Amino acid sequence: MKRQFDDLQLGSIELFCLAAELSSFTAAAVAAGVTPAAVSRSVSRLEERLGVRLFVRTTRQIRLTDEGRTYFDETRQALAQLVDAERQISGQHATPAGRLRISLPTPYAHYRVLPVLPEFRERYPEVDIDVHISNRNVDFADDTYDLSVRGRAPDDSTLIARKLEDAEMVVVATPAYLKRRGTPRTLDDLLAHECIQFERPSSGRRIPWTFRQDGEDIDVMTTGSIATSEDALGGATLARAGAGLFQTYRFVVEQDLREGTLVQVLQEYGGSTRPFVLLYPHARHVSRRVRTFVDFLVDKFSA
Repeated sequence: MKRQFDDLQLGSIELFCLAAELSSFTAAAVAAGVTPAAVSRSVSRLEERLGVRLFVRTTRQIRLTDEGRTYFDETRQALAQLVDAERQISGQHATPAGRLRISLPTPYAHYRVLPVLPEFRERYPEVDIDVHISNRNVDFADDTYDLSVRGRAPDDSTLIARKLEDAEMVVVATPAYLKRRGTPRTLDDLLAHECIQFERPSSGRRIPWTFRQDGEDIDVMTTGSIATSEDALGGATLARAGAGLFQTYRFVVEQDLREGTLVQVLQEYGGSTRPFVLLYPHARHVSRRVRTFVDFLVDKFSA
């Protein structure tokens, strides 16, 4: 096999990946224990070798070009393979290590994943975790995430989808609100109530409430004078303050229901669920830390 890279070139690729990951030559230099000038020279050598610009540079920041993004995605994966291969040969393959970047929707982050991260870190202390909390769908081609959790599996053959759970939906309100406005008994009764709205971040449209009736799921559009967007937990906070009825995941209000600060209504129309799915790119090589984290979450939440 003809040699394609010398030690200097491999080192340049590592520094390039660090700079791309941290969006800064200076931060990459600190992480690697070299000078910013050394990082800049390494990137320039790569650009000269490849014949393309990898970064757009300004006085304040650096940004990957389209070619740089493609090169980063491929070289980062290749370097991860090399690290895993060395661990496997040296007998360290049983211990996942490295940085894991995950994107989570707000409710699932606060009430499901974040509470179990200390347990994962206790088991695998060599894995560092960066958590991005947002209801925005991430693009694995443009964003440097290893995993994301979302409410449905996209129609994308480049992604692997693992079902975590079907989360039950409930409608809740405070006892004081129900005393003041009455308890709804039928779905038609919702028309006379203040129903806290949540607007879908991608479209700005208000999300219908879902119920089970005659063995089938049905969507019901409700009305209300207060709407939240981006943060789905805002509606639960409003419900706890007595602002009206709100439909949310049971796991968000479990403690409130136990303590009686919130009351579930329309139980006879309950039983509807919404899925949560774990997504990650389909590749020939998936790092051990990703595989380990996937198995950990599936074991925790998949019934």
